[in-house]
Amino acid sequence: MQLSNTQRDREYLQQCIDHAVAAVASGGGPFAAMIVRNGEVLGKAGNCVTLDNDPTAHAEVGAIRQAAARIGDPHLFDCVLYASCEPCPMCLAASLWAHLPRIVYAAPHTEAVRAGFDDTAFALQLFGQVTAVALPAGQLQQIAMPQAGAPFDAWLAKGDRQAY
Repeated sequence: MQLSNTQRDREYLQQCIDHAVAAVASGGGPFAAMIVRNGEVLGKAGNCVTLDNDPTAHAEVGAIRQAAARIGDPHLFDCVLYASCEPCPMCLAASLWAHLPRIVYAAPHTEAVRAGFDDTAFALQLFGQVTAVALPAGQLQQIAMPQAGAPFDAWLAKGDRQAY
């Protein structure tokens, strides 16, 4: 039995959510992302900002770096970025630079804000609004997932988390 695109999207998003929860347990932030091309995972990363002392070590950026290195091309024209949460302005810009035609995420920006990750000021400075600038139809898509908030719940429950 072949999976529909929506079912496949949900499976990849669930993998991102699970990876984000694991990232929290290992000392990272509550975010994860993966790059997929034709059913093959080319890159998968959790947030490592505090682990690597690198403010650019967001999950989406890590997954993009892995995928681009793996295929030997900075342009990911035929790939999809899956993310546990709506990409921040930096990650959205990196995705656009990588020429990703489609970005699919689970948790909305408000879930990140709930856990103390509020990039609203950055979005307002860059876009003049909280949401990203208008993208072509279908390029940025949220798929509601029952466990989308789980990485943030894990983060909030972690007593020794390093805020950033």
